[in-house]
Amino acid sequence: MPTLTPVDQPEFLTGVHYVAARIRESGWRPDVIIGIGRGGLIPAVYLSHATSIPMLSVDHSSHLPDFSAGLLATLAGMSAAQRLLFVDDINDSGTTITHIKAALRDAGGAIDNVRFATLIDNVVSAERVDYRFRTIDRTANKDWFVFPWEQVSPVDKVIEDSAVVPERLA
Repeated sequence: MPTLTPVDQPEFLTGVHYVAARIRESGWRPDVIIGIGRGGLIPAVYLSHATSIPMLSVDHSSHLPDFSAGLLATLAGMSAAQRLLFVDDINDSGTTITHIKAALRDAGGAIDNVRFATLIDNVVSAERVDYRFRTIDRTANKDWFVFPWEQVSPVDKVIEDSAVVPERLA
């Protein structure tokens, strides 16, 4: 059984404010924040409010073309003239970021106008994020982080979700 580590609401809020401050300090202001569904939607909403930047969403986790691939093609077009900040809860393996970057590139997106932010960033991930609250090293930390919005799920569902990629916790 995985070690379930709750991320409480105060830590979550601190993380959002920390990421918002790093964005302001960077001098790079996105035109749009995009929440990556499912885990990045709530952080994106909060970050949108903290920065007064409008928010959109893409549902990568659903694997439904109209809510993922189709929207990523639209966002690729937007990236020619606008700066896009994609937000997720955690950069674990990097597969979500790799997928989004590839979809944007394949649709002719301007990757120079795209950045990524997460609350937790795995330093051994295949991808890097531009803004993060905290880092972990999955070679040493195998905890499954349970964010406030996931804490309403039954524990057996959280454990089932953690088992989708078993090597990340082994």
